Amino acid sequence: MPLIFYTTHDGNTYEADVAAGENLMQAAVDNGIDGIVGACGGSMSCATCHCYVDDAWINKIGVAEGAEFEMVAATQEPKPTSRLSCQLVVTEDMDGLTVYLPSSQ
Repeated sequence: MPLIFYTTHDGNTYEADVAAGENLMQAAVDNGIDGIVGACGGSMSCATCHCYVDDAWINKIGVAEGAEFEMVAATQEPKPTSRLSCQLVVTEDMDGLTVYLPSSQ
């Protein structure tokens, strides 16, 4: 299982072993990681799972496009590396991925 790191806006880092095929939002919720709400359950309609992909990973993960891009553009603090964690499905090669959580969802 890939090990994923979630870093909060105030610098606390949580780690979670996430099964391939699971999305980062559900893994955060299942592991009690503060900073990801996932109010819509992953249907990409609320952006309460907004995160920033670490710069070292963005070329591997890719940037938000289409409807996801529109959702992250409407968040309070969008950045070029903004993604919805419900749209990031874990693969085995994501071991060590770090995502950063905004100050509010």
